[in-house]
Amino acid sequence: MSRRWNELSRRQRRFVIAAAVVETALKAAMVNDLRRRPADQIRGPKWLWAASVVVNSAGIVPAAYFLVGRAR
Repeated sequence: MSRRWNELSRRQRRFVIAAAVVETALKAAMVNDLRRRPADQIRGPKWLWAASVVVNSAGIVPAAYFLVGRAR
């Protein structure tokens, strides 16, 4: 059920844009935290968390980083 952009209603378009903005903000916060945090305070390889930024994850990867990826 793939639709083109011009086939979406105004409400659906706004939802897609809002979701993209939220995901971009979460990824920016994740990258910023990764740059500042030492590698020994991160669970797993730091480069792998950074590389996951290019994946379209609907916000799941940044949420996982903030919930599980950072050592307390």
